[in-house]
Amino acid sequence: MGDIRNPIKKSAIEKKEKIIDKGFELMCLKGYHNVNCIDIAKYAGVSTGIIYQYFTDKRDIFIEGVKSCFNSIMFPMFDILDDYEINDDNLSDIISLIIDKFIDSHRMSRKAHEELMSMSHVDSDIKEIFSNGELDLTEKIVSSLKKNGFVISNITEKVHIIIGLVDNFCHEVVYHGHDSMDYKIMKGEIIDIILYLIKKEN
Repeated sequence: MGDIRNPIKKSAIEKKEKIIDKGFELMCLKGYHNVNCIDIAKYAGVSTGIIYQYFTDKRDIFIEGVKSCFNSIMFPMFDILDDYEINDDNLSDIISLIIDKFIDSHRMSRKAHEELMSMSHVDSDIKEIFSNGELDLTEKIVSSLKKNGFVISNITEKVHIIIGLVDNFCHEVVYHGHDSMDYKIMKGEIIDIILYLIKKEN
């Protein structure tokens, strides 16, 4: 096995990204423990040797895939917080938009979600990616609220609670889909709870 290298040329960078995308997709579809680097090479349409030029093993590929997946969930939230000035008049609409974006970004296959959650329980690096991502989002929302004049006690803790609430709602809508639930009503209730938690204090 040769030395691991970072590609410089555009074509090589694209090939590495393809290995990450296809390798992560395959491991989510079939299960991490049911796939090896030979399988990934075939699925990505590259040689096995190329994989070992860029990665030590399949775990490296999976972790890079997790980072990419997590970023695709978080970045739309960051964009909304950067693009809008938040005030009392539009707060409810912005919360609704963030929830909708969060749901859209969660629309991966049930199997992929199960694999990600399963691996986060047994791999400390993957668990850390999720943990750090949640903290980054918490800090971003807290910063945005403060910048827009919201003075709220225990703001960090409240925002972290809100993220968990919204994440749970997304899982309910995307992965569970209980016929007995009216998700439009549930979304409204969640927005009301969030508004209560982050209402401005005198």
